[in-house]
Amino acid sequence: MARKAGKQQAGSTPAIVALEKAGTAFSVHSYEHDPAVASYGTEAAEALGRDPAQVFKTLVAEVDGALTVAVVPVSGSLDLKALAAAVGGKRAAMADPAAAERTTGYVRGGISPLGQRRRLPTALDASARSHATICVSAGRRGLEVELAPGDLAALTGAVVAPIARD
Repeated sequence: MARKAGKQQAGSTPAIVALEKAGTAFSVHSYEHDPAVASYGTEAAEALGRDPAQVFKTLVAEVDGALTVAVVPVSGSLDLKALAAAVGGKRAAMADPAAAERTTGYVRGGISPLGQRRRLPTALDASARSHATICVSAGRRGLEVELAPGDLAALTGAVVAPIARD
């Protein structure tokens, strides 16, 4: 699975560049994105033939007015109250999609927890610990990176907490 840092490859994304710069072991998986699909995470799991509990989606929420990233399995949904508690806040709501895109530098359906334009507080669902590796967006629809959950938490400064519900 190890991919070494080196020259930036054609089609590389800020997320991949961040992983290479950190020297983190990861692999890249691509698939043909269907623009008609409504659930990007489910599409990724199906296209890659992965258990949806091992493929994680990146969501941007507002916790007490501050944008915050939540990384949860595509098989579940984000528990906003649990997210707020995990990051020491009181109230959470989903962020405006335009604000999420502007702040992260990625488009909806391709927001990665890595290599964001502005690093946001991040929470990773505790279920990630039950997998040796998980997949998250590599920063573009149809492109995923697979890495160890501990590496993702370390690179993003994520709090690991139970923030998803089935």
